[in-house]
Amino acid sequence: MKFFNKTTATIVSAALLLSATAASAQINSISDLLNQVRSDSSKTAAENRDREAKFRQKRNQQSALLREARGELGALESKAKSVQSTFDANGRRIARLEGELRAAQGDFGEVFGLARSKAGEFKAILDSSLITAQYPKRTEVLGTVSESKALPDSDQLNAIWQSMLQEIKAQRQVATFSAPVANVDDGAMQSVTRVGPFSIFTAENADFLQYTPPSGSEENTLLAKLPRQPGGAISSAASDVTKTESGVVYAPIDPTRGELLKSFERVPDTGERIAQGGTIGKIILLLLTIGVLFGVLNIVRLSLAKMAVGGQKRNAQPDEKNALGRIMMAYEGAKNKDADTVELKLDEAILRESPKFEFGLNFLKLAAGIAPLLGLLGTVTGMIKTFQAMMIYGTGDPQLMAGGISEALVTTMLGLIAAIPLLILHSFCSSIARSIQGTLEEQSAGIVARHVESRGA
Repeated sequence: MKFFNKTTATIVSAALLLSATAASAQINSISDLLNQVRSDSSKTAAENRDREAKFRQKRNQQSALLREARGELGALESKAKSVQSTFDANGRRIARLEGELRAAQGDFGEVFGLARSKAGEFKAILDSSLITAQYPKRTEVLGTVSESKALPDSDQLNAIWQSMLQEIKAQRQVATFSAPVANVDDGAMQSVTRVGPFSIFTAENADFLQYTPPSGSEENTLLAKLPRQPGGAISSAASDVTKTESGVVYAPIDPTRGELLKSFERVPDTGERIAQGGTIGKIILLLLTIGVLFGVLNIVRLSLAKMAVGGQKRNAQPDEKNALGRIMMAYEGAKNKDADTVELKLDEAILRESPKFEFGLNFLKLAAGIAPLLGLLGTVTGMIKTFQAMMIYGTGDPQLMAGGISEALVTTMLGLIAAIPLLILHSFCSSIARSIQGTLEEQSAGIVARHVESRGA
């Protein structure tokens, strides 16, 4: 079988080398081909012997490594047995010593067990208290008592009730102290003011801080500035506390120990409110912006025209730069005619001037009417989104429906906000325009009356 395999390998090698041999050298006879095949077979056999030698060498190396690993495994197993026996002996010794300790403690064992339990409870209460930010290491003794299996001494026992008395005393104080604030000046020391265990803020800017209970034995920063400040009367009251050296002032108190102040992070600001309105909300705001600008410019234009008409009333010389002056010039062109013709000419001049004063009023009125309708459209689309969310996800999670409800309410609010100032601007512009037109009609009637009097005389 071994001979057959070698023969087969030789034949296959010869067949594979035949094409290469024919390509590399021109073979003139069968003898040349046979010699070439024998030469190549010798080279291939030498290469195979080298490879087999390398394989045997590596196999020997692997066998040596295996023997070495097995030796290490045996040594480790022996060591593990020794360590296990030592561990078992130590466990038996610990059990025996614990029995001796319980026997020595007698009735005091329950007392000290209760002391350790209460020390752990007090430590949890004090760690969660805002006052710990002022005294960050005050619970170390309580932690030692609660975790120690040895009998606590008198100082450690006294530390339990002394810590509680310190907490009671500090709860009625408004104290200012220095403490590191995590996200202000890279955790530098800041002067902060604490109002009992309820709220804490920086003494400089009255920025409210968030308190995080200590964790583990490593020192960590307990205070951090709230990402979003409450503002308004709350921040104003905090500022009053920081600026007052004596007397009585109102101080902000969070009875939930910070939970209410942290809830301001979820309250959207003006930009976020507008974003909740979606595309329709942006269209309403664009309409409001254009309408307000147009209305304000129109009010300025009409006010200037009214002032010019008022100035013309006091001046007998007509000026074509104002409406009344142009009407007076129209009379100058028709004063030699009869009263009916003069009246018609003046009416014609007034009709030419009226569209100038009424320019833009229809746009303001239209914008004021469209804004609430757009808000209603946003309400409908928002409710459609809400019902789609309810259909897909059910009613288990209100947050999935909050987006559609927010869009519905915000667009309605924006539509009303846009309609109110646009209606006010339309009213102002209409009032000024009617006032100017009334003045023109009054002055025109006066001109006709004087004309008739002059003709009668």
